[in-house]
Amino acid sequence: MPLNTPISSAATSKSRHPVFVLPSVLPTDVTELTALLYAQQAAHETELNRAIAAIEREAQEKIQHLIEQMIQARHRMFGVSSEQLTAQGRLFDEAETLAADTTETDDVAAIRATEESPADTNNKKTDKAARGKRSPLPAELKRIDIVHDVPEQERTCPCGTPMIVIGEEISEQLDIIPMQVQVLRHIRKRYGCPGSLHAPVTAALPPQPLPKSNASADLLAMLLAVKFIDGMPLARFEIVLARHGIRIPRQTLARWVIGSGKLLQPLLNLIRDSLLEGPFIHMDETVLQVLKEPDKPPTSNSYMWVQTGGLPDKPVVLFDYDPSRSGDVPVSLLQDYRGYLMTDGYEGYAKVARTDGIEHLICWAHVRRRFVEAVRVQPKGKQGRADEAVRLIGKLYKIERDCKDATDAQRLLMRQQHSIPALNVLHEWMTQTLPGVAPSSALGTALSYMKKYWSRLTRYTERGELPIDNNKCENAIRPFVVGRKGWLFSDTQAGAHASATIYSLVQTAKANGVEPYNWLRRVLRDLPAAQAPEQIEALLPWNLPELKVKAG
Repeated sequence: MPLNTPISSAATSKSRHPVFVLPSVLPTDVTELTALLYAQQAAHETELNRAIAAIEREAQEKIQHLIEQMIQARHRMFGVSSEQLTAQGRLFDEAETLAADTTETDDVAAIRATEESPADTNNKKTDKAARGKRSPLPAELKRIDIVHDVPEQERTCPCGTPMIVIGEEISEQLDIIPMQVQVLRHIRKRYGCPGSLHAPVTAALPPQPLPKSNASADLLAMLLAVKFIDGMPLARFEIVLARHGIRIPRQTLARWVIGSGKLLQPLLNLIRDSLLEGPFIHMDETVLQVLKEPDKPPTSNSYMWVQTGGLPDKPVVLFDYDPSRSGDVPVSLLQDYRGYLMTDGYEGYAKVARTDGIEHLICWAHVRRRFVEAVRVQPKGKQGRADEAVRLIGKLYKIERDCKDATDAQRLLMRQQHSIPALNVLHEWMTQTLPGVAPSSALGTALSYMKKYWSRLTRYTERGELPIDNNKCENAIRPFVVGRKGWLFSDTQAGAHASATIYSLVQTAKANGVEPYNWLRRVLRDLPAAQAPEQIEALLPWNLPELKVKAG
């Protein structure tokens, strides 16, 4: 091949070594040709060194990424999370591991762990308990007096004089009567004509919650309470009833739950209307396993979508079951809503965020959690850039704590005066830090997430009543997640819908300060006879102040 013949791309692709591509017209002078060859060799060596450096850099980033993943996995399995420190457990898989009132100091302290030994911690708890005083038993509890008298032969004074009563010492014990099971006999008087000329008249039976069952309203209230408030599976409640001599199959209990859910539907509709009246809504979702889901294997995931909001004096917690995690679900649930929507960064909310009239907010707790994870993978005992992010975000939360009890107007003023400058400092730090951080690292992931949603993260400063994070919704979802650990799954879609209805009602009752079991008793007794809309509306939790739990 002549020296001036171009080398084909196919020939170059077979060699891993630099290929010298000579110009079509070669210099005739040997010195110039040698210089040209050396120049090309130097250029190829430079390019090769750059490629090697890029490969080494990429390999180092991948190694660091794997190390971070290993540290995070080890911490999830064996570490102490901020919620485990507060006996909450790891209940949800997003920013709900951060309590609403935690600070950046709390987060980093939980990550870096405490230097105290378990013995030191236990001693501190013991000392605190020893120094404390026992709380008095509630005054509204029924008192049963048990009088202990001195034996008659001991009531004579050594001087021979009979003793007289001069006082008494009273101590109280808390006592519990086990569940009492009884049978309600509905005796309906029948009257007839003495001459049998006309049909007899029988007293009407008051409307019952489940007319074709033998379950009373109070039994149904207990059933819903133990499952949806106490998290007890129906199989376990079946055993509890059997211990009291009552044999009710769990299949029957399940039918009663589903029937109760249908009965309570009108209340759910009114609560949903109240939710949409609020200025903002929190929204989140968690998994739910439904065994008999059409066209899905029993092990697949369905979802419970949770919304919280409503008017300030009428808070609402709403659960909705759906087989899908698609973005069409929130669009359907919020089709009549116009206002602010607070969520995490899940892309399933992007579609509803594009709806006219809905202003999308992103949760700061989720951003903070990512930087907390970046702190966790740093070398032990060393401060890094992730610590700086946690500190800067902590300033935003401190401002929120300082104006916790302020009016909306006062809170808006504080946000304008303090939060916006703090956000500007944080944004400047993010802009300067992001270019020098590997995108796949924990810190890079956190920075990219914050940059992606920055415009929605800062919108809470527009109004005084807007929330900074989605913790309210994540706190509301915890009872469901805790209960799911006990009953594990729903058998059918009807059961899942009933669970969503009843969880919505009992959690809304709790949000309004109403004791949910007593509220369920009232509702299941009165709702079957309610005909007019105002009669149903009168049973909403915020319309029954007499059922509110007394403070203290």
